[in-house]
Amino acid sequence: MGKLCCVDYGFECDFVAESKDTSGMIEEFAKHTLDEHGIEYSKEALMQFMLRKYNSSKYEDLYMQTA
Repeated sequence: MGKLCCVDYGFECDFVAESKDTSGMIEEFAKHTLDEHGIEYSKEALMQFMLRKYNSSKYEDLYMQTA
């Protein structure tokens, strides 16, 4: 399970997207950042966040499916 936290990306915000479903978590985080912060991230950009944050190939297969 992974999570994306606004504070990790420079926002003064307590929002955390957390899920066993990586795709759903990415969609939830993307919706939040667009609605609350006015920044639109692509699914690919958010997947890169995940890959860097966890420094793992765990999410690489999912990235290849979304690219």
